[in-house]
Amino acid sequence: MLIGGRHTVNRPKNSAAEIQSRPVSFTEYRRVLAYIAPYWRRLAVVLGVSLFSTVLGLTQPYIAKLLIDEALLRRNLRALVFVAGLMVVVTVLGFLLNILSSYRYVKVSAEVLFDMRLALYRRLQALSPRFYGRTRLGEIVSRINNDIGEIQRVSADTVLSLVASLVFLGGSVAIMLWLNWRLFLISAALLPLSASALRHYQRRLAAQVKQVRERSADIGSFLIETLLGMRLVVSSNAEAYEVERFRRRNWGFIDALLAMQLTSYLAGAMPGTILTLSTAAVFLYGGKLVIDGALSVGALVAFMAYHLRLLAPVQNLLGLYTNLATARVSLSRVFELLDAPIEVKERPGAASLREVRGEIVFYGVTLRHDREAPVLDGVSFRVPAGAICAVVGPSGVGKSTIADMILRLYDPDSGAIYLDGRDLRDLRLADLRRAMALVDQEPYLFHAGIAENIAYALPEASRDEVIAAARAAAIHDWIAALPEGYETVVGERGLALSAGERQRIAIARALLRRPAVLVLDEPTAALDPITEASISATLSELLRGRTAIVITHRLSLVEIADSVVILDEGKVAEAGPPMELLARSGPLTRLFGEPSAGRRLLQTEKRA
Repeated sequence: MLIGGRHTVNRPKNSAAEIQSRPVSFTEYRRVLAYIAPYWRRLAVVLGVSLFSTVLGLTQPYIAKLLIDEALLRRNLRALVFVAGLMVVVTVLGFLLNILSSYRYVKVSAEVLFDMRLALYRRLQALSPRFYGRTRLGEIVSRINNDIGEIQRVSADTVLSLVASLVFLGGSVAIMLWLNWRLFLISAALLPLSASALRHYQRRLAAQVKQVRERSADIGSFLIETLLGMRLVVSSNAEAYEVERFRRRNWGFIDALLAMQLTSYLAGAMPGTILTLSTAAVFLYGGKLVIDGALSVGALVAFMAYHLRLLAPVQNLLGLYTNLATARVSLSRVFELLDAPIEVKERPGAASLREVRGEIVFYGVTLRHDREAPVLDGVSFRVPAGAICAVVGPSGVGKSTIADMILRLYDPDSGAIYLDGRDLRDLRLADLRRAMALVDQEPYLFHAGIAENIAYALPEASRDEVIAAARAAAIHDWIAALPEGYETVVGERGLALSAGERQRIAIARALLRRPAVLVLDEPTAALDPITEASISATLSELLRGRTAIVITHRLSLVEIADSVVILDEGKVAEAGPPMELLARSGPLTRLFGEPSAGRRLLQTEKRA
């Protein structure tokens, strides 16, 4: 027998609370460049159009100077017509260019953010069940939806404005210096004080934004948990209790939101108010220059126009800093998910899997699941190709973990699992999972028609193939009797159907793929005895000639197996043909009792 070497699982280094407490830096924006790079040509065109539009905007105050000094004061009608026409052309052209650049930029930014959201979704697909066992679903949804939505808002409203504001600010400063450098120094004297006020409030804002995100995620998690458990809430007469819990979470969110809004308002308003004070000084000194004849009226009007427009890009830049700080928090939360370690990875040069016989071998498999005591401890057993193996034992001994490991949702800490003599870790993941199918204890059905749910893992299947799979699972007649037949919508998570109906649809879905190895995790656990007997009889026929691992607490499924593996405290306590083990009065007998004479006869006939 092949012997696998030790393989260590990469475990997360930080809990969710530890992740959220990390300090945030602007390194997140450098990481975003990897998503922007494929679109740099289109962004360059957009920025070029935006820059030209900004330059046109810079000319408008100077056109006002020409209007006053060259047309009005000199009573020059020809100059007046020329200046008026120039104003119309510049305004209309700038308007059109602004629309074009904004529209194209929003389109590109949406594509960049979709790439980020797609990368995050693919990362979540690659994470193990261990990650989902310790991470709240509401927290994940909040980051995919709210945080990336915030990033998209900032990218659409902020980045293009940042470039335009910088260009407009630089151009305005240059023109104001050219008009009168002393007057410019007065207009810009309070800028350092504004920047200091901004810095003060930004320190507080980043922490408050993060708290708002966390309180929002708390509400999302609460709603998901209580909606999924609504039957329990109602049947326990706990409606008032849950309403009060909802109210507390909502007030926590509101308190955090109001604190953030106040700080955000002060961060934007205080620097702008300080800058506005310089306007009075410009009026006084500029007016004196006009009275003294050192500055023309048109020049003062143009300077004031630039000064008033100077406040706008400065305030925009101050506000942009606020937005960038907010988006930085969201980026940090998104990248925390993107950085979540992937435990199961496909090795470079993994072998393709073509023909599969279906022999499964566990050799010295140990898995700890982040616990001190291992869930599985040196587990070894063999399932020949085409055989049915039942895995039984008390609750919590690692039976479902075996199912997950066969499909390589986990890798062992030590030991190895083999398929037809090859370590699962040496095989391509897509090929491995194409050769296997899993039917969960509580199978998941989508809010869609029955046919769509059966064909989920094989969407190219024809209707005849779907019907054949349903016949094999002994559910076709029931489906055909429904008013809408195979188009009947099963409801959210299939809750419009009974447990037995959901199980049979899940079995049909698995059979449609014609897997070489079929893993069934407690397929009859939630069924009544009559439905259990019916499904057991169906499985007895379906599983013949196919490798099957049946994890169960039910004797009816043990009896159809060729062999049984009994787990106890993470170890194999006993293994062998079920009737022989029941006759020994060992662990299997303690679980199910002595077999009746009829059962022994049926098992003898089955083996014959």
